[in-house]
Amino acid sequence: MTELIAADIGGTNARFARATIDDAGVPTLGTVRKYKVADFPSLAACWRTFSAEEGTAVPDKVSIAFAAPIAQETIKLTNSSWVIRPAQLAQDLGVAHVRLVNDFEAVAHAVARLPMDSLELLFGPDEPFPRDGAVTVLGPGTGLGVAIIAFDEGRPLVIATEGSHTDFAPLDMLEEQMLDRLRAEHRRVSTERIVSGPGLNAIYKTLAAITHERIELMDDADLWASALSGENPSTRAALERFCLSYGAAAGDLALTHGPHHVVLAGGLTQRMRDFLVNESGFHARFTAKGRYESLMRTIPVRLAKHSEIGLFGAAAAWRERRDR
Repeated sequence: MTELIAADIGGTNARFARATIDDAGVPTLGTVRKYKVADFPSLAACWRTFSAEEGTAVPDKVSIAFAAPIAQETIKLTNSSWVIRPAQLAQDLGVAHVRLVNDFEAVAHAVARLPMDSLELLFGPDEPFPRDGAVTVLGPGTGLGVAIIAFDEGRPLVIATEGSHTDFAPLDMLEEQMLDRLRAEHRRVSTERIVSGPGLNAIYKTLAAITHERIELMDDADLWASALSGENPSTRAALERFCLSYGAAAGDLALTHGPHHVVLAGGLTQRMRDFLVNESGFHARFTAKGRYESLMRTIPVRLAKHSEIGLFGAAAAWRERRDR
């Protein structure tokens, strides 16, 4: 049994929890403490507050998921003034060992350790993960996270990817028009420009420009709330387009990684679960791969359900730790 502190650090919130990891590598989280990043000048200052509130001595091992690329000398969080220097992070926090992972890499570690009852089957046959082979994990948030779990005789190896930055591929005339408009703004249009939290707004505005419809401009949070409520036909139409592109991207990634299993993850997918399954064209686009359509129908598509999947995944990643 290993005891450590798991942390999930985003641009808005920082979460910490004491965690224990059993011999099979499955974490159990203690009390989750959540802080606003903007309320602290640095990670070290936030850590000191967390340590004081824990009341008892914290373990000297910390596994941290960051919403930023970690393979660099300095980590700058999006939408935050925090700057993290991995080489001196253990000293800054006063611990012996620190493990750093990208936030979606942590999600994939979580998926590899979650019980099947936390991985709801959405589409396809109800089969377990392969003993040998790849599982594609993806989910939209601030960007589009993509990772691979490669199973080797039942042992999971998580591979972080930049699969979201492949070129967006339009599949009908309307999407051709969307691509043309977005290309004029961004020059190159990646899948992440469409399949992400901000992507819904890009779709919404583009559809309005194409159809010459007068729309109400909204921030991302309000637009998602409107689309999911179903009360506004224009925002609902954008959500349907979003799900079509999401399904197409998930199918492309499954084919690229080796078609065994797909897991959707993240808060946005959990929020849109009912629409995604019952009303959208997600699965039709997922399976529409020409000569491989019958194969695509054999791939289970699951939804990862965990209230603190980032923390759970950060803890699960400890077994593969790299000291800093």
